[in-house]
Amino acid sequence: MNQMNRTEQKLAELNQPKPWSGINAYRSDPLMVDITSAMPKPLRDEFDALGRYVTSPEAQELARMANEGVPKLKTHGPRGERLDVVEFHPAWHALMRRSMTTGLHSSAWENLPDERGRSHKARAIRFYLTAQLECGHLCPLTMTSASVAAITASPAVQKEWAPKILSRKYDSTNRPWMQKSAVTIGMGMTEKQGGTDVRANTSTAERVGEGIYRLNGHKWFMSAPMSDAFVMLAQTREGLGCFLVPRLLEDGGANGLRFQRLKDKLGNRSNASSEVEFSDTFGFLLGTPDAGIRTILDMVTLTRLDCALASAGMMRASLAEAVHHTRGRNVFGKSLVSQPMMTRVLADMALDVAAASALSFRLAEAFDNAHGSADDAAYARIMTPVAKYWCCKIAPALIYEAMECLGGNGYVEERALARHYREAPVNAIWEGSGNVMALDVLRVLGRRKELFEQLFGVFSRDLGPAGPKTIDVLRAAMSLCERDEGAARLLVEQLALAAAAAELYRLGAGRIADAFLESRLAAGWRATYGMLDSRFDSAYVLDLLYPAAT
Repeated sequence: MNQMNRTEQKLAELNQPKPWSGINAYRSDPLMVDITSAMPKPLRDEFDALGRYVTSPEAQELARMANEGVPKLKTHGPRGERLDVVEFHPAWHALMRRSMTTGLHSSAWENLPDERGRSHKARAIRFYLTAQLECGHLCPLTMTSASVAAITASPAVQKEWAPKILSRKYDSTNRPWMQKSAVTIGMGMTEKQGGTDVRANTSTAERVGEGIYRLNGHKWFMSAPMSDAFVMLAQTREGLGCFLVPRLLEDGGANGLRFQRLKDKLGNRSNASSEVEFSDTFGFLLGTPDAGIRTILDMVTLTRLDCALASAGMMRASLAEAVHHTRGRNVFGKSLVSQPMMTRVLADMALDVAAASALSFRLAEAFDNAHGSADDAAYARIMTPVAKYWCCKIAPALIYEAMECLGGNGYVEERALARHYREAPVNAIWEGSGNVMALDVLRVLGRRKELFEQLFGVFSRDLGPAGPKTIDVLRAAMSLCERDEGAARLLVEQLALAAAAAELYRLGAGRIADAFLESRLAAGWRATYGMLDSRFDSAYVLDLLYPAAT
């Protein structure tokens, strides 16, 4: 301990803040504490423990090792036999074990007493906090959780697989799924010739029994290839179908899946993504043979929520580190955080992080309430692609700006900031790029325009005096999109900003909501951060959303 104190004293003399760790990510986030204040104490205690864990030096070291020790594909064994296994660093397994124990893959479906009526929102908070640590291992957990929505289309498959999917006993052994304590589920949608246009898929599926098909083809991207099964699309005689495809047969033999290579990705390096070819591979039909897109979209919708949450979580962690650094470093005779331009840059960023976080949690709440509330059903349908679009789009630029606040110290791999920056683009690309999200919003506009009126009613209620003018702007953007599809991104961004402002007001964020609304919805175009008008108290914004550690 004395050695540690001497080290910190020496760093202080060198004008180097101590590392950003050991700061409870839950307790240090006033917005999060406020959002969860009405939840049962056992849940809040759980969030508190998770907040301590994700910033602990031990957890941060696991995240570093999992990303430096990248997965390795072993296609063949010493006798020339096909293996098709992927080896992960032990740190990956440690992260997976902890997160599965936490229930990131299962809690939305478990109907736990403290979470009834709020299971998606409670899981969203866990996911958001864990994203501040490491996002690569969240990929298979997202797909595993979301897969439940797809397998419900086949009650027989659900009955057999759901207990294994929802088990919290992580099992990384290479055995058939029925022999394991728990399974994870991956996903294979895109192909070389089609990409986003999955209707152009050429993989085929032939029926060989009741609900059982043989698949042949390839997948250009299949994430988490060591999963125990994959939700995949293939062409049947009736149309595009959706299937659950086990990786191994009941006897432990391969199910015809041959991994060609692992993708050498910019980020998401702890997680494996693969190209795969498959021949005479059996799978279980989910839904009807011609309803593959509709079936898999139930799964995709949930993964899009996680994309927004992960982006918001990484932004929160990145900005928290930037604020911590600027508070502990002196330049030109005073703390860096007190320099007028730096204060304004940080406050401007803090508004976006608060808005993205609030918007993501509001979407999770809509998922919880959609079955009993027409307003929430409309919110979930329209705002899923909107939240996914906006939160994921702003993350890379915001995380870069946080790096710049640290200068050269932010541009090194020793800090989590570099990992967050490399990770951020994947959420905008995965499960539908920006244009795909905008087209999804246009699809609702063309088929169920009345949902927008329900959504606008929610906005008007929460925005107060700013509601009428904001709704007028949104209606004008809608009208433009009905004439010009190319203007869709304008509508999507306006919807995101209006929804985020409305949620900040609903949460009672007062001056924070005022500053966000006026700077985002009532101002001219901003290309960078730091443009916050002087009439807003930047120091107040920063101190409220990022209180100094005590």
